[in-house]
Amino acid sequence: MPQPALLAHDLVRDLGGRRVLDGVSLTASPGHRIGLIGENGVGKSTLLRVLAGADEPDSGSVVRPPGLGFLHQEMPFDADVTIATVLNEALREAREDLAELDRLGEELGRVPEDAPHHLELLDAYGRRLEQAQDRESWDADRRAALVLEGLGLGAFAHDRTLGSLSGGQRGRLALAALLVRRPPALLLDEPTNHLDDSAAAFLEEQLRGLPGTVVAACHDRAFLDAVCTDLIDLDPAVDGPVRHGGNYSAYLSEKRAERERWERRYAEEQQELVELRHSAGVTAHRVAPDRGRTDNEKMGYGHRGGRVQSQISRRVRNATRRLEELTRTQVAEPPRPMRFAAFDLAARIEEGTRPLVSLRDVRVPGRLALDGLEVSATDRLLVTGDNGTGKSTLLAVLAGQLRAAGEVHRLRGLTVGLLTQDTVFERSDRTVRETYELSLGPARAEKVPLGSLGLLHEGELDKPVGHLSVGQRRRLALALLVARPPHLLLLDEPTNHLSPRLCDELEEALGTGPGAIVVATHDRWLRRRWQGREVRLEAAPVATG
Repeated sequence: MPQPALLAHDLVRDLGGRRVLDGVSLTASPGHRIGLIGENGVGKSTLLRVLAGADEPDSGSVVRPPGLGFLHQEMPFDADVTIATVLNEALREAREDLAELDRLGEELGRVPEDAPHHLELLDAYGRRLEQAQDRESWDADRRAALVLEGLGLGAFAHDRTLGSLSGGQRGRLALAALLVRRPPALLLDEPTNHLDDSAAAFLEEQLRGLPGTVVAACHDRAFLDAVCTDLIDLDPAVDGPVRHGGNYSAYLSEKRAERERWERRYAEEQQELVELRHSAGVTAHRVAPDRGRTDNEKMGYGHRGGRVQSQISRRVRNATRRLEELTRTQVAEPPRPMRFAAFDLAARIEEGTRPLVSLRDVRVPGRLALDGLEVSATDRLLVTGDNGTGKSTLLAVLAGQLRAAGEVHRLRGLTVGLLTQDTVFERSDRTVRETYELSLGPARAEKVPLGSLGLLHEGELDKPVGHLSVGQRRRLALALLVARPPHLLLLDEPTNHLSPRLCDELEEALGTGPGAIVVATHDRWLRRRWQGREVRLEAAPVATG
């Protein structure tokens, strides 16, 4: 039975007085796994909700395959419902397939082949058989156990209630239920949230094996690379959202080539503008009516003067016309990628080759146990480890914001910047622009304009920081660190709440930025491509009485 496509045509959706979707169309055929990418707020989650039927567009239409699955932010079950109930609901369709095949088979065995409705029964059996094969209904119970194990839920008793699970565990259970169902179309919003590396890899393998359609809004570049056959960039563009064939690596190659063409065309046009201005100016000077003639010109002026002047005048007109046209149609200068601003770090720290910070036998009870660590002036250090092993705690100790037992030595004059996972600004009533300028000082803020960093949109700069989302506050805090980098830069999950494009720019900037940089992250893409040192933390021993 051919799987139906998911179709959307000319979707428009306004929310809170702002147009979030503006004429979005999409065709998602079976076998295609589409990633939705773009800055926060461009409408990825809204598009998923409209595609799923959880929200209605103001105009446009959606054709959905029957039985479409949508990963909700919250499970549609009460807190006292058990894991067993959720699994039974996920297995219901497969069990109905098998029960109906048994019923139809028995009826076919009783009805003679020449009976009037025998062909009708045979056709119904064939359709149900194809549906059961698509869903792999015979394997559903085994698949349920496999999926629970793969997503880290295998050891959970099935009589546990949803209310006893953490938010991350409920999210994994909702994802497991969809994978058990194998719907013809699957819509996922940030599906790798709350997944460790092994669970994320398991999810990717499961999605690649689905025969139907997958549409996922995701910031996880490793997921986009491993799963997607197409990417749709929802960032504003002249011709609307742009669809790119291939995975994330193919998308990066295409964007790099596009950037090179843009830069080359811009450079060529700027060079031509210089030459045209020079040509028009010099040639115009030569035909100026009050310019005296040289002796050489006087010799043959009577014979050739009129013709030469006419040719020069024509060249002036042509150059001027081309200059006006190119000035009007020239491509814009490509935006500069995010880079840490140049800053004189050496003048503000002790001379010598000693480490910026050294730790020895550092302990924070129940949170961190580290025998030793040194961070040099140009270090690039990646801190990894499972949840609860003390990555954020280590950054706080390095920053001097958390006291720890053991030896902690810092160089005199050391400046430290820490990007925390939840940034809070002292004055929530100040606007983004005011906060930036007051934090950096007028001269530095003018030298490194906030808008030039690409971290916040122009429309956000006059908002009070208290009205910003968590992601917007983190991007403002990151902007302050990029504009005035410290000797030691500590970044806790820096790619959270950033679009893939900004993640790529930040990752590249980390390699060339001044000073030492320590990054704690779960970002698989960043970790795989890290060029510096790595320290992996293990869980601190729990004190017993």
